[in-house]
Amino acid sequence: MKLGEHTDRLRSSGRKALVAFLTAGYPDDETFVALVVAAAHAGCDVIEVGVPFSDPIADGPVIQASSCAALARGMTLTKAIGMCGDLSARIGVPLVAMSYINPILAYGVERFARDAAAAGICGAILPDVSFEESTGLRSPLRSAGLEYVDMLAPTSSDERIDAIAGDASGFLYLVSMTGVTGARGGVPDSLPGFVARTRVRARCPLYVGFGVSTPAQAAGVVRHADGVIIGSQLIRLIDRKEMSHSAARVGDFIAGVRTAIDGGEKH
Repeated sequence: MKLGEHTDRLRSSGRKALVAFLTAGYPDDETFVALVVAAAHAGCDVIEVGVPFSDPIADGPVIQASSCAALARGMTLTKAIGMCGDLSARIGVPLVAMSYINPILAYGVERFARDAAAAGICGAILPDVSFEESTGLRSPLRSAGLEYVDMLAPTSSDERIDAIAGDASGFLYLVSMTGVTGARGGVPDSLPGFVARTRVRARCPLYVGFGVSTPAQAAGVVRHADGVIIGSQLIRLIDRKEMSHSAARVGDFIAGVRTAIDGGEKH
């Protein structure tokens, strides 16, 4: 599945995209698989698979803790790719790998691109790689059929938005506020202006993440953007003491967000 074709089709149809972030192998391998399947069935349009890393500088404490737990259980980039291969055959939802650059460099960029594509992964997000440093990554990823998903911060100048948006594919990941991932009290007042400044410069759909933790916040985001990304709140819903209930809890929450962003009454 081509990520760009999928996200363009969603936008053309008027459907607001719902993206879920889940940490590979958290809280354990079996439950992670159940979580991804539940997220897909509950109405997610794209699923970000977080590759655990020991120094996740963009992640808040909730996702950091999930990464540490997954690493302690033996999760690796190789294993995460393998799990995506099994999942892509079961769900009709694009999988996007969210990783940091060190595991990919250790694995080998071209090898990663080839193996990820073979596993059904259709895009990659690398939050610790600047736009200027991404040149050597885009070509091997795109040659293998993966979209390189760029991130934009709210502090970006118009000139920087021009540069990044001009080379973006799949979707543009708009960070709603400065700082790390995690729940916030609400969507910042600056978001509509940030989305509007980017909209006039971008061809890709615009998806907003960081700090979105309730159906009402998600509904507020998609009044301006083409999609919303939720991560920390989903990880928070996972109960490590009663893991068998986690998929149902996450699925119910996602279904509520789906209703909210589709214009339903329950926010």
